[in-house]
Amino acid sequence: MNDTRIERDSMGELEVPASALYGAQTQRAVNNFPVSGHAMPSAFVHAVARIKWAAAEVNAELGLLDSQRAEAIVKAAKAIVDGQHDDQFPIDVFQTGSGTSTNMNVNEVIAHLASRDGLEVGPNDHVNMGQSSNDVIPTAIHLSAAIAVKQSLIPALEHLRQAIDTKAGEVDDVVKTGRTHLMDAMPIRMSQELRGWSSQVALAVERFDAVLPRLGRLAQGGTAVGTGINAHPEFAERMARALSQQTRLSFAPNDSFFASLASQDTAVELSGHLRTYACSVMKIANDLRWMNSGPLAGLGEIELEALQPGSSIMPGKVNPVIPESAAQAAAQVMGLDSAITVAGQSGNFQLNVMLPLIANNLLSSITLLSHISHLLADRAIATFTVRKDNIEAPLARNPILVTALNSVIGYNAAAAVAKKAYQAGRPILDVAEEETDLERDELERLLDPAKLTQGGIPE
Repeated sequence: MNDTRIERDSMGELEVPASALYGAQTQRAVNNFPVSGHAMPSAFVHAVARIKWAAAEVNAELGLLDSQRAEAIVKAAKAIVDGQHDDQFPIDVFQTGSGTSTNMNVNEVIAHLASRDGLEVGPNDHVNMGQSSNDVIPTAIHLSAAIAVKQSLIPALEHLRQAIDTKAGEVDDVVKTGRTHLMDAMPIRMSQELRGWSSQVALAVERFDAVLPRLGRLAQGGTAVGTGINAHPEFAERMARALSQQTRLSFAPNDSFFASLASQDTAVELSGHLRTYACSVMKIANDLRWMNSGPLAGLGEIELEALQPGSSIMPGKVNPVIPESAAQAAAQVMGLDSAITVAGQSGNFQLNVMLPLIANNLLSSITLLSHISHLLADRAIATFTVRKDNIEAPLARNPILVTALNSVIGYNAAAAVAKKAYQAGRPILDVAEEETDLERDELERLLDPAKLTQGGIPE
């Protein structure tokens, strides 16, 4: 049996797998770009299909496309959005910089599906009507990113913040040694430490909420170079309205199509927010690793849930695998951001020519941070237990508690007490009683670690 068929495009004939829903232009791209083995993210392909769905409806409303073809295109596009044909989009991320190959891949698959039952639907003349790859791909970047941020990323961050706040309430009575420079510092409640993480996550949500209106400004309608050639004067407004109805998000044509095609400043901005949140994830992950370290020779302040054996040679060893996974995901996002930054500079005259890279990296970062936020929440923060014995003993010996005596005996005298307590390995309370004129009950009041977490000047 012959497992190929002949397809034709403007460059001639080409063999295509017999089972493929795509045509010659997709096959040329498959042949031309055997680079990474990684196809464009399905979320991005689905966004392109949404644009085709909206365009068919709009062109039919405008009287430019007959209703039969429009309905067939919409039906095929919806099937792609539903994930029914994800295996039909094989083109490598590292393709032509405009993303024309992916745009035509979607056009061809939709045309093939819509042409069943004897109807003739063309990938360029019908599916791509009123569009160019140069406005479809930038629009799909904004559209796919906005959907992913609103539906996946922000809910994941809110879930993580809720988990942190819940755990903070559970450990509010735990007073521990604070650390600056990894060295003993004034005491802090574990709840205060965790609420610092919570604030970082909350600020990240604010940043992502703030960028959504700019993601909502679309390139669609600019066509080839931003002038809107071959698009109906009402096409841009109607497309934005249709996409808003599809997604229940807010979209509008950008004030300047020339900016939308030539630059990717909003994508770079979003990537910067993703990198910032990755820094927060790295901080939280590393704090968890330090607090869990040991269990005997480290800090051992908490015990993370045991999820898997930690060593192929050391029996009984259990490692902080979720924080380690989170740290690696955060590092990857930082690297992806660097590539997006370079790509964002690649707007030459009327078109940015690193669009597929930007799309892939943005969606990859959003996916990584969404998934790792859920894991941190559910498999690390919600489930760790506190080892109070390992917290209370060093807290009682912490010489830095003497800071509370600064306003009473002066900095130099307090420093001498701290140094003697540290050298002798004795509780600061006992040494302060010997070295000062203060009564023990007053020292106990002044040096109470729980009261010291409330701030202010000890009285």
